[in-house]
Amino acid sequence: MATRLLAYWYSHQHVYVRWQYATSVSFGIQNGVRQGGILSPFLFRFYIRQLRRIRRSLDSESLATLIYAVVNSRMDYCNTVLSGAPRTVTDKLQRVITGTWKFDRGLGQILHDQLHWLDVPDRVLIKFAVTVHQCLNGRAPPYLSEHCIPVFSADTRRHLRSANRHLLVVPRSWLNTYGRRAFSVAGPIAWNSPPDFIRDPTISTDCFRRLLKTYLFARY
Repeated sequence: MATRLLAYWYSHQHVYVRWQYATSVSFGIQNGVRQGGILSPFLFRFYIRQLRRIRRSLDSESLATLIYAVVNSRMDYCNTVLSGAPRTVTDKLQRVITGTWKFDRGLGQILHDQLHWLDVPDRVLIKFAVTVHQCLNGRAPPYLSEHCIPVFSADTRRHLRSANRHLLVVPRSWLNTYGRRAFSVAGPIAWNSPPDFIRDPTISTDCFRRLLKTYLFARY
């Protein structure tokens, strides 16, 4: 009875988009879980348990694809708000990964060996760094690109050796908490963090993401 009730509830949803004072036309969706819903954490744990039941019926490649679709998309949803957050906050999300490992070592092995699962702070860093890479290549909105200022373009820093290392200017933030989480600060910090051979705006975004993820994963 409870399963049928949940299925009916989540298959007859109507959603809309609100931006400032404008509201879009309501439209229905056939499946999915609303972000921030009361039942979202419960259903997420339910999905993990179902993965354990069907794990032995799938090959490694199919299971890895399923885990990526069910777990990865929800782990990375709006995770940039965790930039600069204390470990007491990021550890709550990190427990989903470690909990999956303890719950089923087979699933944990796939997360680590095949999907190269990274900790939450590193996943946030990759998202910021990739966004900056897109900004430097003209494939991001202007309100983001305007915060990605190369060191060599800053008049007061032309004499620095770092001007040839594709570094970005990190503006001073007046608030150590919220100020450093803004893209204008967190973006350049994430971009400047990897080695010089990775921090190359001329390579493709996919290649940059792959190199950065490999570099971060190698530190574990």
